[in-house]
Amino acid sequence: MVNKSIWSLSTSTERRETLKGTITTDTAIIGGGLAGVLTAHFLEQAGRNCVILEAARIGSGQTKNTTAKVTSQHGLIYGKLIESVGKEKAGQYAAANQEAIRRYKILVDKYQIDCDWKDCPAYLYTARHTRKIREEYEAVKRLGIPAELTEKTELPCPVKLALKFKDQGRFHPLKFLYKMAAGLQIYENTKVKDVKENVVITDQGEVHAKQIIFACHYPFLNVPGYYFMRMHQERSYVVSVKHADMMEGMYYGIDSDALSYRSAGEVLLVGGGGHRTGKAPTGDPYEYLAHMAESYWPDCVETARWSAQDCMTLDHIPYIGQFSHSRPNWYVATGFGKWGMTSSMVSAMILTDLICKRENPYAEVFSPLRYNVQASAGNFIKDSGHAAAGLLKRAVWIPQEKLEQVHAGEGAVVEHEGHKYGVYKSETGETYAVSAHCPHLGCQLEWNAHEKSWDCPCHGSRFDYRGRHLDEPAQEDILCRKKEGK
Repeated sequence: MVNKSIWSLSTSTERRETLKGTITTDTAIIGGGLAGVLTAHFLEQAGRNCVILEAARIGSGQTKNTTAKVTSQHGLIYGKLIESVGKEKAGQYAAANQEAIRRYKILVDKYQIDCDWKDCPAYLYTARHTRKIREEYEAVKRLGIPAELTEKTELPCPVKLALKFKDQGRFHPLKFLYKMAAGLQIYENTKVKDVKENVVITDQGEVHAKQIIFACHYPFLNVPGYYFMRMHQERSYVVSVKHADMMEGMYYGIDSDALSYRSAGEVLLVGGGGHRTGKAPTGDPYEYLAHMAESYWPDCVETARWSAQDCMTLDHIPYIGQFSHSRPNWYVATGFGKWGMTSSMVSAMILTDLICKRENPYAEVFSPLRYNVQASAGNFIKDSGHAAAGLLKRAVWIPQEKLEQVHAGEGAVVEHEGHKYGVYKSETGETYAVSAHCPHLGCQLEWNAHEKSWDCPCHGSRFDYRGRHLDEPAQEDILCRKKEGK
């Protein structure tokens, strides 16, 4: 089965032209996903001219791979935030995400967007950890989010307790995106290669702008900002099935083996199996999700499967605002965790106000210029350790004979003539050898057997088995040599 989301399979839009030559604008936005498009819309409404630069097609990055839950329910987040950054800033985070839901509803109604919007509750549930749910409920109450405890859910699995967030929403993200993008100045298939002061340099030309926004999932410049030291990336998986029970609510489990659920038309989305990018999951996550769905609904039929990649910050709060102290006219929106829908809208609200020199009540907690030792130190050490471990692998010797041990349909890192290669053998016998080191900072790549990709365990760059670039922060393909099968 082809790995493609139901959103990509069910809608499309006209192609946009590529950039040609040099142009000038008020604001250049790098990235044509929800964060970039919403920010451009709000800035245009405020009288600013914007240009969006997209390396592929609009919505072709993480927006097409979301489960599209528009919710302020972000796992066990609010108790942690109160403890780490205080009640005031935790309240900013909560209020910003609640306002994001309201803004989505306003836009859907104002522009009559046919995007399958559905008002619905969101549940945090457990089969074991009721104390954690009750503690989160107390935190949520302190921050003024409408929520209640309940033991009643629509789930087919045992549930001891759930925390119900009222008045949340779900929708078709690409239908919404395509409508909001209409009328905006967007250049597709225009890959940004570098940014210098007020100039965005692409493979098709240059854009001179007063402000530059990095809304491209992962900021690809290492300096300034040092975002590669402040985030790691994680992968998660989804299957859609028909002939399963449809659910009014959206569900997110806090137990280690719990799944997430939401209905989308005639199919049910079942998600889970997350892991750090570059670290092989235990078993096949797609088969696990399909097996769990079948165990609950024996007659269900899988219709699609896909995966997403999320940037995880040190303190679990996105970086939205000024890019760095040394670049006052650069802005960034990244580190959304697994909650890209509300975070995209929050980004648009904050960045628009910052650029228009207006006060924003939520900007402080999301500021990329923050540094919170209590919230961040432990995770920073852990993430740095992962990066160092990846770099140290460059010295590991892998014998030549391991090349012959790679079976059809498998990939492995091998040593050949003094160089390390990632070798993949196709089912028809072709052998593809790529550089085993990520071009970003040189970490050794790991084989992802379930998606046939080479993944970087340090910072999350990904490449297909031919060496073609899939995910940032790396910007280039890796060298590939192909040998035809017999």
